[in-house]
Amino acid sequence: MEDLRTLFDKYLTEELVQMVLSNPRDSRVASRIQLRPVRLKGQILFQASEYLGKKVYHHNMDQSEAARRLAAWMEQYKQLLISHSRGEAHVLVSKKGKVTMKEKAGCCVKQADLSHNRKKNYILDPRQKVEFLVDLGVQTREGKIVNARYDKFRQINRFLEFIEDILPELPRDREVHILDFGCGKSYLTFAMYYYLKELKGYQVSITGLDLKEDVIAHCNQLAEKYGYDRLHFCVGDIARYQETDEVDMVVTLHACDTATDFALDKAIRWGAKVILSVPCCQHELNRQMKNEVLAPVFQYGLIRERMAALFTDALRAQILESRGYEVQILEFIDMEHTPKNILIRAVKRGRPGTDGGYRQIMEFLQVEPTLARLQQEEGKNIND
Repeated sequence: MEDLRTLFDKYLTEELVQMVLSNPRDSRVASRIQLRPVRLKGQILFQASEYLGKKVYHHNMDQSEAARRLAAWMEQYKQLLISHSRGEAHVLVSKKGKVTMKEKAGCCVKQADLSHNRKKNYILDPRQKVEFLVDLGVQTREGKIVNARYDKFRQINRFLEFIEDILPELPRDREVHILDFGCGKSYLTFAMYYYLKELKGYQVSITGLDLKEDVIAHCNQLAEKYGYDRLHFCVGDIARYQETDEVDMVVTLHACDTATDFALDKAIRWGAKVILSVPCCQHELNRQMKNEVLAPVFQYGLIRERMAALFTDALRAQILESRGYEVQILEFIDMEHTPKNILIRAVKRGRPGTDGGYRQIMEFLQVEPTLARLQQEEGKNIND
């Protein structure tokens, strides 16, 4: 572990952006730990954020304690990703304790934020001109954010933050295959490609799928214009897509009603490592829900609609967990902009769980979500 100590001494400075430990050897410890520098009362400390279940625990420590903690944590975790203002480092620890380290200088574009309560830093610099943002109407030809499109710019950056959190889950030694179902005008698809390929240096192949032929044709023209040779757009239906059987990440943003379920079903059957889904227009359960106890509440249309949407996404999350995914329900953008602001982020951990009581909920509400039905039709018992 002497090499690790040297590595920690090198990167545990105020220029550190973050360290992320992931892939724990024991399910009882935190799923991941993030470490970043903070300045408190004129002193540089390192704040650790441990993600344990649905909770996050924070604590601060000095450089020597942080190095000791990291050495101990490396016995519990298989992977460490370091982002520093001078470059990046990737550490892998095998079952037998063999340590593999790779360093890449000068590839990190972010600067360390030492504030204890962070000010907002966008992943995409609002002062830097990006061609696809100009063509999509988010930036002017001079590279300034269009005032009326600032919400879209924030949404793009928020989405990239979700991707930044799961970077340790994506392979570095081969091409990452990503499918974006219902890509539409592809603001986020282009941003995802630009971030992963241009800014982070990942080998990626991204396919966007949508039903609108004119939109797909325009997106392909833009991809060719920018030289994005591993970004392709196709006309097609989520439910009938059969072009591949190996996918690392599935993205589905605002796929209407049960289209989200078809995308999640595909992702599960492919064993996709990461799923990012922003559901939309959850009508199915609204039509199905029946319950004598809740009948007085269900008579109010708005209440029934919102309860149906929340139950739909909660059941989707529970089904994903039963298939071995660790699931978080997160706020995508502020409620003031849209009520449809839930993002489901799921990471494959390979440890199928119990049904979590979702079958009882289905019986209680007398509903059968499409995702549950699709999983059964594929001959998979979602109670495993």
